[in-house]
Amino acid sequence: MEHSPAFLALVADARRRIREVTVADVERMRAAGAPVELIDVREEEEWRRGHVPGARHLCKGIIERDIEQAVPDHDAHLVLYCGGGFRSALAADALQKMGYRRAVSMDGGWRRWNELGYPIDTD
Repeated sequence: MEHSPAFLALVADARRRIREVTVADVERMRAAGAPVELIDVREEEEWRRGHVPGARHLCKGIIERDIEQAVPDHDAHLVLYCGGGFRSALAADALQKMGYRRAVSMDGGWRRWNELGYPIDTD
């Protein structure tokens, strides 16, 4: 999918304020059982087709509304991901503004996760 210039500018602006981690970093954390909250911000139909094991689904359209009930600890390490790392960067930026200091975005997103052959869940 080709993204519009205005959308890409918005993502670039958010990326100046957030931290991004690689897909390999996330798999190492997940496999080691590190205390991290994996949050899939994709749409419902994307989630149903597959997601990172152990992730929870809070799509970008509702994450700001529901995050404090889902993860009340503002010091929790949140790793957000989407299809390619764009929506998750925007969501991480929003969550940081809400006080989630350790909200990060997984660069490369679900597409890169699959390219590397990491485990997936479909339940």
